[in-house]
Amino acid sequence: MTVPDHAKSNESDESAKSDLRYYLQTARDALLWKLEGLSEYDVRRPRTPTGTNLLGLVKHVAGVELGYLGDTFGRPSGIVLACLEADAEPNVDMWATAEESREHIVGLYRQAWAHADATIDALALDTVGRVPWWPDGRDEVTLHHAVVRVIADTHRHAGHADILRELADGAVGMDKDNGNMPPGDARWWEDHRDRLERVAREAGRDA
Repeated sequence: MTVPDHAKSNESDESAKSDLRYYLQTARDALLWKLEGLSEYDVRRPRTPTGTNLLGLVKHVAGVELGYLGDTFGRPSGIVLACLEADAEPNVDMWATAEESREHIVGLYRQAWAHADATIDALALDTVGRVPWWPDGRDEVTLHHAVVRVIADTHRHAGHADILRELADGAVGMDKDNGNMPPGDARWWEDHRDRLERVAREAGRDA
């Protein structure tokens, strides 16, 4: 029996969506896992000169999902984000206020990804949307492009979270079930780091 072209297209679309959902969800889960077991201070503590912090990363990616996989495709979530207000202060999406609890920010993120997943389920990947904050005339984007963009952004920030968490308490790993690190005890890693420091100093002298 010959399969109709539209059926083949739908199967291809669903296969692509499955791949996209998988890589998006692994990034989401990894980012939230980096908060587990830390104090309120440590999830908010700025660890770089520009203030990068774990809870702020989660707050940021929640806004990214609501924007690119909600508003862009005419599917507003109804969630009010302070960073989108006309008088919003710069960088307000990258940190949580004392009044914004960890539970609130994590809950916001879970709401955002549920809304984003509903958009992915409801629309074909070649659906065209318009990004509200992009310049007129250059604001069109397909759902496929938007999802890839969100995946890239989330994995980038999950990488930031890897480093912030290691700085906080030494915990490392890809996710709770896969450390993805070479075997070695604390002494091995200390020796390894010292070796890298020696190599870096030698290379610096030779440069």
